[in-house]
Amino acid sequence: MDPDMLNQIEEAELPEKTKNDLKKYLGPKDISKKDFDLIMERVLEEYDATRVEPCEAVGIIAAQSIGEPGTQMTMRTFHYAGVAEINVTLGLPRLIEIMDARKSPSTPTMTIYLEGDYKINRDMAREVSWQIEAAPLHEFGDITTDMLEMKVNVQLNREVCKKRKISVEDILERAPQKIKDRSHYRDFEAEQDPDNARLIFLPKDRDSYQNLFILAEQVRKVIVQGIDDIERVVVRKESGEYILYTEGSNLKGVFEVEGVDTSRTRTNNIAEISEVLGIEAGRNAIIDEALSTLREQGISVDVRHIMLVADMMCLEGEVKQIGRHGIAGEKESVLSRAAFEVTVNHLLDAAIANEEDILEGVTENVIVGQPIQLGTGDVKLIAKPKLN
Repeated sequence: MDPDMLNQIEEAELPEKTKNDLKKYLGPKDISKKDFDLIMERVLEEYDATRVEPCEAVGIIAAQSIGEPGTQMTMRTFHYAGVAEINVTLGLPRLIEIMDARKSPSTPTMTIYLEGDYKINRDMAREVSWQIEAAPLHEFGDITTDMLEMKVNVQLNREVCKKRKISVEDILERAPQKIKDRSHYRDFEAEQDPDNARLIFLPKDRDSYQNLFILAEQVRKVIVQGIDDIERVVVRKESGEYILYTEGSNLKGVFEVEGVDTSRTRTNNIAEISEVLGIEAGRNAIIDEALSTLREQGISVDVRHIMLVADMMCLEGEVKQIGRHGIAGEKESVLSRAAFEVTVNHLLDAAIANEEDILEGVTENVIVGQPIQLGTGDVKLIAKPKLN
């Protein structure tokens, strides 16, 4: 390259975005091209120093790096956001949940961020919480069981409906339909009286008190406002904005509510994230959840170990658990599968299917007493020269 052109490139201005990003970390001082080159040199030095050596047993090191601190974790639940009703599983039970890729966590919870005026106005934030929190029918009026007439009367309170921003007509229409759809209970008829804000439920079998009481129970607990899976919502103000914390999780339902910031809202249900937002989001959720669980206990684990585990779990386009129903149970090697759990079953199945084990992994080579194919074991002597 022409020396003059090289000098021009070296003296060229850095892009504005690069300058602004560097100012966040280095303060208001202007960054010259020379400073930038020095920073890049240090970054590359650090990168080279922290690269994995060829033939390093990364899987075993990752397992040790997560497993050893895991022995120091406590087993506890945490009362979230200072409210006794919302519990979140933390510590070792939560880490096990993540690695087991449970379909639903023991304490599903969401952190819902709001956008625009919703995040700074408490009343508007409260309105969003009403759209999300599951509200049963008995919160909107009085429910009485008339044993003489064999019917269940619902008298709605118009003031409550007005305050909760839901129309009486909506409730009258939604309640019977929800009982049929959600509870699959159809042994009743419903009569609507919008003028008097009244709803009457009649069991089909008028001779059975048991049917009447079952119907009354269904009517009391039917959800007429909010999202069925979210039992409770707590509104808290943090860093100048209102944030909603929920007990229960339904990512798809919450994303449809007006005022919710979908880019920041999150749930601790990894399977749900993967289903709604895709496998890449599921992988990121595994990394974030595992890191925050360990960090909450004061344990520092290099993110690369957790990234490796997350990559293995999401390798085939769905979130799989580490155990015998996932990664460990689906290994190519017969001996490796047999070493984990249900040894006899694996060996029997392999014998019936006439499987072969080519002894490539760590576990199977340890079992048969050969050097593992990593480190010095990766190098093989092809020919031995004759010495005179």
